Amino acid sequence: MNSKLTPRYIIIALVLAWAIYAIWPTVQYQNLAADEIESMREEGTLQDLEHKIIKQGLDLKGGIYIVLEVDLPTLVSNLAINKDKRFEQALAKISTRINSDSELDFFLVFQEEIDAAGLRIHRYFDVDFGGNMDEIIASLRDQADDAINRVLEILQNRVDQFGVSEPTIQKQGNRRIIVELAGIQDSERARDLLQSTALLEFVLVKSPELTNDILLRIDKVIKGSEELAEITQPDDEDTIDDAPAAVSEDKTISVSELFGEQAAQAATDTKDTSIVVDQNLVEDRPFSSLLRALGNDIGVPEKNVYIIKKILAMEEVQEKLDATNGQFLMSDASESFDNIDGVQENMYRMFYLEGESELTGGVVEKASATIGGTGSTASGQSIVLLDMNAEGARTWSRVTGGNIGRRVAIVLDKKVHMAPVIRTKISDGGTMIEGFANMDEAKDIAIVLRAGALPAPVNIIEERVVGPSLGADSVAKGTQSVLIGLALVLVFMIIYYKWSGSIANFALIWNIILVLAVLAMLDATLTLPGIAALILTVGMSIDANVIIFERIREEQRKGKTPRAAIDAGYNRALTTIIDANVTTLVAALVLYQFGTGPIRGFATVLFWGIMISMFTAIFVTRTIFNTLTERRGLQRLSI
Repeated sequence: MNSKLTPRYIIIALVLAWAIYAIWPTVQYQNLAADEIESMREEGTLQDLEHKIIKQGLDLKGGIYIVLEVDLPTLVSNLAINKDKRFEQALAKISTRINSDSELDFFLVFQEEIDAAGLRIHRYFDVDFGGNMDEIIASLRDQADDAINRVLEILQNRVDQFGVSEPTIQKQGNRRIIVELAGIQDSERARDLLQSTALLEFVLVKSPELTNDILLRIDKVIKGSEELAEITQPDDEDTIDDAPAAVSEDKTISVSELFGEQAAQAATDTKDTSIVVDQNLVEDRPFSSLLRALGNDIGVPEKNVYIIKKILAMEEVQEKLDATNGQFLMSDASESFDNIDGVQENMYRMFYLEGESELTGGVVEKASATIGGTGSTASGQSIVLLDMNAEGARTWSRVTGGNIGRRVAIVLDKKVHMAPVIRTKISDGGTMIEGFANMDEAKDIAIVLRAGALPAPVNIIEERVVGPSLGADSVAKGTQSVLIGLALVLVFMIIYYKWSGSIANFALIWNIILVLAVLAMLDATLTLPGIAALILTVGMSIDANVIIFERIREEQRKGKTPRAAIDAGYNRALTTIIDANVTTLVAALVLYQFGTGPIRGFATVLFWGIMISMFTAIFVTRTIFNTLTERRGLQRLSI
């Protein structure tokens, strides 16, 4: 081996190893059976695997595509404090114009119609909106943006109920939202879920004593009469290295071992599976062994979330919760904690709450993020100021006055966003929430608090259901087209360029593997246009090799040695290859910047395909040719 080529061999080997590492989870996932997927979901390991695979888009996997539109005329009408017939007629004309042409800017049309009607705009809106047209339009734009953000928050929370691993929820223009739910076929449920108003609730958190009591009751229900002695000695192969949670001694056991056959069947509805438990508690308190202590809260390791929800849904457990007028709800997002081994682990907080809410989001009139003023307990800190209507203020005064020192959970769509402590009686409906890490977190909570009652309806203006058979057909035909095109190219290269064609074929196959590896590492979604870009990449990759090989042929005809012909061929072809590929790269970047959805998928695959084809055509094949020319006695290349 030539020492000069050693660095090239090392780079090629590292890139190949990385590609195999990146693609392997996708290969694993594609080979999983349905029961194996369900088993991994119960174990809490499926989500980790799904994050590493190449996602399939709506056109490949099937699902639902929905376009939602916020009714801005209704929003403006709700914000106006003095409305008359002329104002309502102007809004009706605005609605007609924007419905006929979706590309129109609502606020430009609004300004035109108000001017045409000769209305004095400041008469219809509160002084806080401004005193002239420009100021009022700017304020209304801010309100519209805020409404869109609130809708996005609602949709994200509700889409989570479907269990969609990679939903697409994005703005389109200034009043539309696109929702893509890959793998979902229940269109009626999707419509109901997306169009309904989010449920915001204020629910009191039960005391630690009552929480411990209900955990003991659930433990007794789960434990039953089954013998649990055999689970205290797990098999070596079942022991995991990353034991979650502090002050616990964890191991992995089967559900049937933990809860008994009958309870396990009710909890999982599937075959046995493995979960993480604290073996110090597992015999006497099997349900509690799935939980962890996070200060004053209950922690649920991410791996145990699925089985915890299954257990809480059991009929016997629900009877216990109903008898105590309580409910368990989890936080909206996981948090990272260090376990006893110093390893980061994600956990959700779980709260034991009263069965009925004290207030709903309908009483919230205003919620805004700001900085605490001087003299307050939160001076200089990010806070959220909350205002309620008269009815809400009266109820809130009673609730806060009678529960000083208790925590109240802010719940949106059955997920706890935070649970602050009631410090004092609040009689005017004005509430200050503090303890945020930064202003962005405060703004996010403000959006959540305002999301309980939408200021304007959200209408579904377009809906498409892509059946799984159509998606499977797209995958089959797309795969078939890639394989047929690839086979034809491989055969042509071998026939026309002989052994040199085999080198090009090796680079081409490697090019496809590297493109897929990049898609997996980027967490990208592969769509039908993406497959088209992959086919285009095949052609572009071979095109570079064809240019190089033709140059090498020309040099050989001049009587040059194989080594000299290769050097001259690559040097002369390099400029042409770069010029051709750079123009394609620019086109791909433009498509990515200004395109949406599948167009971006096409641009992503095309961009990386071109970049990688240059690497394989210029670097990899050159290394192989240089290796061949090191052989003594080589008089002529097979090209």
